[in-house]
Amino acid sequence: MDGGERSRRGASFAEAAGGYERARPGYPADAARWLAGSARADVLDLGAGTGKLTRALVALGHRVVAVDPLAEMLAELRAAVPDVPTLVGSGEAIPLADASLDVVAVAQAFHWFDHPRALPEIARVLRPGGALALVWNRRDESVPWVAELSAAAGSEVWAGLSVDDALAASADCAAPGHETCRHAVRPARGSLLAFAASRSHYLVLDEGGRARMLAAVGAVYDRWAGPDGLDLPYHVACSRSTRR
Repeated sequence: MDGGERSRRGASFAEAAGGYERARPGYPADAARWLAGSARADVLDLGAGTGKLTRALVALGHRVVAVDPLAEMLAELRAAVPDVPTLVGSGEAIPLADASLDVVAVAQAFHWFDHPRALPEIARVLRPGGALALVWNRRDESVPWVAELSAAAGSEVWAGLSVDDALAASADCAAPGHETCRHAVRPARGSLLAFAASRSHYLVLDEGGRARMLAAVGAVYDRWAGPDGLDLPYHVACSRSTRR
């Protein structure tokens, strides 16, 4: 994805902030603890969106500030976790002081960054020995109905990203460690449609394309759901790199 397409898709989330908050999964406590540690720390949730990771970090006792380029997303975050300071900014322009943070956490957003610009900026705000912590919720497509969902809703924009390769090109970050955990959500049919409608792949389509995608996602649910609905399983892929 080139820079123009990345910008267009990233900006598209402004119209879907409410749906993103309602339909996107959060992150389990084990993942947040591995990313940011258990000792109380100064943590930036960068590209925070509506605060799906923010609330897990706050629950662990960390001092958290949230930064996102979209005011619409931050409005949803403030409603969910009103005590967390929020600032408009980006991976390439973080509105915080040099060496002011122990951890920069990025949930479901690192693929939107211009890495040659963002990694030195992240290093700037980290204290010596601080960490860049990355996490993605990745649908478990080994489950047949989830594979059909992915075919209907479109591939993830970060699917081809190698965290190791992105960080290897930076003089600011050591080679990352990795951890994976699992969790699952049970979306109702309407929530699954809202999930599809919160994705950039949907948001950049015309009205006809949007209608076709939602019809395909609804058909997947109707084909597979039993009386108790469907479990949507995730692999939570975590990476953590120390600032050099």
